[in-house]
Amino acid sequence: MTPEHKWVDIVARIPAVPAILDVVCRTTGMGFAAVARVTDDQWIACSVLDRIQFGLPPGGELKVETTICQEVRDNREAVVIDDVATDAAYCGHPTPAMYGFQSYISVPIFLVDGAFFGTLCAIDPKPAKLRTPEVVGTFKLFAELIAFHLDAQTHLAQSASLLKDERAIAELREQFIGILGHDLRNPLSAVRSGAHVLQRLPLGEQGQRAAAIIQGSAIRMTRLIDNLLDFASARLGGGLEIDRSAHEPLQSVLEQVVAEIRATATQRTIVTDFVLSEPVTCDTGRIGQLFSNLLGNAVTHGSDAAPVRVRAVSRDGVFELFVVNASETIAPDVMAQLFQPFRRREGRSGQSGVGLGLFIASQIAHAHGGTLEGVSNAGETRFTFRMPNGSAESATP
Repeated sequence: MTPEHKWVDIVARIPAVPAILDVVCRTTGMGFAAVARVTDDQWIACSVLDRIQFGLPPGGELKVETTICQEVRDNREAVVIDDVATDAAYCGHPTPAMYGFQSYISVPIFLVDGAFFGTLCAIDPKPAKLRTPEVVGTFKLFAELIAFHLDAQTHLAQSASLLKDERAIAELREQFIGILGHDLRNPLSAVRSGAHVLQRLPLGEQGQRAAAIIQGSAIRMTRLIDNLLDFASARLGGGLEIDRSAHEPLQSVLEQVVAEIRATATQRTIVTDFVLSEPVTCDTGRIGQLFSNLLGNAVTHGSDAAPVRVRAVSRDGVFELFVVNASETIAPDVMAQLFQPFRRREGRSGQSGVGLGLFIASQIAHAHGGTLEGVSNAGETRFTFRMPNGSAESATP
């Protein structure tokens, strides 16, 4: 095994790659897709989806001189073949005959510093319609997303090896989180746009389901990035900034949060009761973020035995919001720790976050002059946010 095989493990730590390969095969109808590390003298499969029994597992190698990916590396341009038999440039090329494919696409993956990493490629023994702006654009979008994750993984590994002092580790981690959160916004926006485009294409039921999964994951990633940025701001900048106003209706924000989480957790039932008889003086975006964290936490960690219940009330100068879910009882000392950064419970089926949601929610509550409390007993867990609902002029952030 060569040093280049380290990339197999690095790519395996990127959770988006299997979904990308699945969407690639579903949207093109091709049977084999891979992320490959390509150097001057090696071609290594880092991640593979094989539905045609091509027989190449992750970590498997091909002789680089027998691959068209070598030409992609040399020319730094994508190669797209709809049908080898009718392609003027490749009808006599030895590679298709050697590996038994008729359709082929390979898009270069460039790291953030411009270095060539390898390719996102796919093959099939049958012809396929690949030379379209939609297909090529989707491949290039996914190649950019993979490159970003590779760079992030590399930076994380380098940082971990350099940081020895515990205090320095904490400070640099918070700075890195802030930078990473900002840098993730552009590729994440591209993913959401790409998923939207895919949902408008005639992909069939399975393809639409895969596109919906990507879109739902992007929404969850957006919430995670918001939490990461706010964590960095709270720890490095002295607290969260809010902009309170009584002119923006809060109920529509709360309803939008519920709709987004229902779209990504279709198996859960969420029952809402919003009684906002008085306008709420708050930063509606921040309260929406607080609510999203509480509701997402309830959906992730709550039991399917009962619906998640939500109630928001504004009256007599007080705004109160609570979220209740069925769960095993959480001890008071454990509950208190959940409001600290990077404290988390294991979710259902191994799902869990990075442990920032409740911390950020508590910071938003504090910035509004309110409180956020958690109580767990009798088979249910309740988080309650309460704040005085005074005028925007008299409010103290």
